[in-house]
Amino acid sequence: MQEEETGMEEAEISRRSFLGRAGVGVAGLAATSAVLAACSSDPDSSLEESLDGNEDGTPAEGTDSDEETVELVQDSDLPEIEIEMATSWPTGLVTLYGAAEIFAQEVSRLTGGRFKINARPAGEIVGGLEVLPTVRDGGAGAGHTASYYYTGINPATQFGTAVPFGLTSRQQNAWLYEGGGLEIMRDFYATEFGLIQFPAGNTGVQMGGWFSKEINTVADIQGLTMRIPGIAGQVLNNLGGEQVSVAGGDILPSIQTGAIDAAEFVGPTDDLILGLDELGSDLFYYHPGWWEPGPSLEVQLPLSTWNDLPEVYKAAVENAAATANVRTKAKYDVLNPRDLQKVKEFAEIRQFSDEILSAFKEETENVLNTIAGENAVFNEILGPWREYRDAVQEWHGLAETSMLTAAAL
Repeated sequence: MQEEETGMEEAEISRRSFLGRAGVGVAGLAATSAVLAACSSDPDSSLEESLDGNEDGTPAEGTDSDEETVELVQDSDLPEIEIEMATSWPTGLVTLYGAAEIFAQEVSRLTGGRFKINARPAGEIVGGLEVLPTVRDGGAGAGHTASYYYTGINPATQFGTAVPFGLTSRQQNAWLYEGGGLEIMRDFYATEFGLIQFPAGNTGVQMGGWFSKEINTVADIQGLTMRIPGIAGQVLNNLGGEQVSVAGGDILPSIQTGAIDAAEFVGPTDDLILGLDELGSDLFYYHPGWWEPGPSLEVQLPLSTWNDLPEVYKAAVENAAATANVRTKAKYDVLNPRDLQKVKEFAEIRQFSDEILSAFKEETENVLNTIAGENAVFNEILGPWREYRDAVQEWHGLAETSMLTAAAL
């Protein structure tokens, strides 16, 4: 590690790189520059001056406070806009619903309160599994949801959230932001729904779910009724199980009454919020969640709304979504380790057997190939997605896996 001068140069490179990676296009970058330049008391100050501060991290001399920035934006001729955003999350799921709140708060902050997006919990505007079609049809001004809830409309929506045995959260972000995924998905959303979407949260790899009986062999899947989303449900069905649609809040009573044998949700934190600890030691908690290795949440806006926004507001939306994306994953990585200790007190944690995982993986590829043969858009996305998946999994299988193995010694 070199001395201070080198570190400052690296920080400068990092800062410049962030603006390019945050999902801001050329127009958005120009708008971001305008917002940042407004933070200086000197109207002619440059983007570089507004970004730079003192070595101790305090604002450089001549820069204004957040309050002064807000006043400058409010005094501008930018329009005041307020829209309602439907979400798929009850307020009790503080991290999932919190992702929508982070996004809304950041949009307001970056526009000095002139552009307000009000996050509404599932059921207030529309049911949690109806967000995308509601935004598409004009029933809500925006949406925050997981796109794989809508594979029944078009299976290509699966790529927006997570594909079984696919990308981790880190890999998903890389594919979307730098691997061409966001461009591919936006073309699809524009054509299919008249929408534009922004990654705005990620849970990280999820657990494999709660089971009322042991699952050791493929034969144990026969007749298994499970709450499981998207394409993974087809995989389960093909191996003799039965996919069941159950809202998150209904998972506990459904297991208690025997309506389902198993259910997945997210991980320790959200699973405890659902009250699954009330079942005591009657359940097995399996891992990994092979169908959700790194699921993205996303904000969806009608293209008609997006196209009419001032460039500064577009930049605010893009950067607010990126902030929600980073912070939500960070929250999960703080809360899940803590809550895992609570789960260990009452549940038996099991890893899926190699036989089970191999069967699910093989059938996943069969299902993906079948859907690709039936859906041209899905096929167009699957090709480059698979190419990236195979390459990054080889790299991470080498570097990341060996590091984790070494750390566990």
